Amino acid sequence: SSEVLEAIENVIQGIFQSLAQNKAPVLTVANRTDWRNIEFKDSVGLQMIPACTTKQIRSDCPQSARRFALMLKILSMIYKMVQSNTYATKRDIYYSDTLLFGSQSVVDQIINDISCMLKIPRRSLHVLSTTKGFVAGNLSYTEEDGTKVNCTCSATAVTVPSNVQGIKNLTSHAKFILIVEKDATFQRLLDDDFFNKVSPCIMITGRGIPDLNTRLLVRKLWDCFQIPIFTLMDADPHGIEIMCVYKYGSVSMSFEAHHLTVPSVKWLGLLPSDLERLNICKDALIPFTKQDENKLASIQKRPYIACQPLWKKELEIMAASKLKAEIQVLTSLSSDYLSRVYLPNKLQFGGWL
Repeated sequence: SSEVLEAIENVIQGIFQSLAQNKAPVLTVANRTDWRNIEFKDSVGLQMIPACTTKQIRSDCPQSARRFALMLKILSMIYKMVQSNTYATKRDIYYSDTLLFGSQSVVDQIINDISCMLKIPRRSLHVLSTTKGFVAGNLSYTEEDGTKVNCTCSATAVTVPSNVQGIKNLTSHAKFILIVEKDATFQRLLDDDFFNKVSPCIMITGRGIPDLNTRLLVRKLWDCFQIPIFTLMDADPHGIEIMCVYKYGSVSMSFEAHHLTVPSVKWLGLLPSDLERLNICKDALIPFTKQDENKLASIQKRPYIACQPLWKKELEIMAASKLKAEIQVLTSLSSDYLSRVYLPNKLQFGGWL
């Protein structure tokens, strides 16, 4: 905490020095969304380069003065929370003054900018994000406040903890971890008691694009257990994008890649080649939209696809067919095909990339 307080004090000191010299204070933040500031490393994923381009948030410019003020406001809130050892969610910060902030996304972006500017992980700033992910299966752990959580005996999923850093005493006999893109598929596998039937496993869903806590939990489980991690996604550009976030990280959070990415993640399904192999009826597939075409084209250009020749091939199959499929398409073969046939066969015969 002293490191966080010192980092904030240095920023404020810089502002005072500018004012003392009759200069307009400026905050300098990295361009987090610029691909030119990103390098790809096989062992880490997408990470920000040390000499990245920056942008200035000036206090004397009408376009940025408001953002400058909001950054100072949130820095002061973080400073007080760290001093008093209290925590707040991003939502709490937004609701502390909705008129001032205007929208939740403004708060989210500023907190990420502050984290990047101070080079301090968001969790250390005492800002928690609300969790939307679920975990189930062969896992138990103790939360920071001493609450014991057992995911094994639960017929319903457990919410991913809001302070992943604080959980301890993780125990599991799981043979693998299965990341499921969608909540509906996750619930279906839960109803089918999948995590006990094939072999003990841990199932996680970020319910679409994963939030920070879900990504942190996947990384923590990997660090603790070093067991295979598989992803079960829709066979569409959006599903591939989500899988890449777990494996290689995202451009906007590349400054935290070392804590978030798990490059050993494998693509289990639904593969575009599976659709042909399983003779899925063409009528059950969905034609591409222009948005899908653009998304797929942008994924194909990304640096990590070059080092994944098998992935590249799958993306080419998808691009050629211009068709996509949701995992639910497997129910056209039989209602429990996913948990009874598809996943057990894939896991037994090594059908992942």
